[in-house]
Amino acid sequence: MECDKTVKVLILGGTTEGRALAAALDRVRDIDTVTSLAGRVAQPMLPVGQTRIGGFGGPAALAVWLRDNAIDVVVDATHPFASTIGAHAAHATEATGVALLVLTRPPWAEGEGDRWTSVPSLPDAAAAITPGSRVFLTTGRQGVHHFASVDHSWFLVRAIDPPTDRVPPHMTLQLSRGPFDIDHESKVLADNRIDLLITKNSGGDMTRAKLDAARAASISVLMIARPEAPTSAPIVYEVDTAVDWLANRLRVC
Repeated sequence: MECDKTVKVLILGGTTEGRALAAALDRVRDIDTVTSLAGRVAQPMLPVGQTRIGGFGGPAALAVWLRDNAIDVVVDATHPFASTIGAHAAHATEATGVALLVLTRPPWAEGEGDRWTSVPSLPDAAAAITPGSRVFLTTGRQGVHHFASVDHSWFLVRAIDPPTDRVPPHMTLQLSRGPFDIDHESKVLADNRIDLLITKNSGGDMTRAKLDAARAASISVLMIARPEAPTSAPIVYEVDTAVDWLANRLRVC
């Protein structure tokens, strides 16, 4: 069967999954992709194909952009905690009749030997820190300000770029980009005498090693619970599944 049109796909990216999807679709005939990056990282890892950097200006502006660029489908492959752009994508696609697919990582699940406490938000995590703790904070630079008033504990903060808002008074900053293996993470925990890990339930394998290292060292974890997806759109957890969905949904050959 011959395709009667080129399908235009907008990938809301900035994640490993978004880059992998762009690379996979680059090999599929009759699909044109553009990946949108929020621009929150100074030197982002760019995907294959066309990219745009920066926000859209809200759901109404995104809807206009979808119409103006004749987009057929949006794939939300943003970070599982990027709930604002997810909600904007849901509203904009509903307003325009554009198809929406969510590509995300399955959340982590607590296993035998883990010492997790689930909390609903970053402020709740800050309030749950026991005085005198040595904290490994891996929630990204944008959330560090929630811990700025915690003056009774020490923090090792790991981020790709430096925080631009307030920070804890007792803090060491480690600028680094994953993935990290368990040997690396075990050394970080031991060298800094960490007794509490704080992280978001982002899921996936790229940053899971810190949880494995914490389990091996019997270190407690404050796990920020993942927000519910702000849409009723189909959700897939694998890039191959997303490619198949696009092929079947849009009859791409």
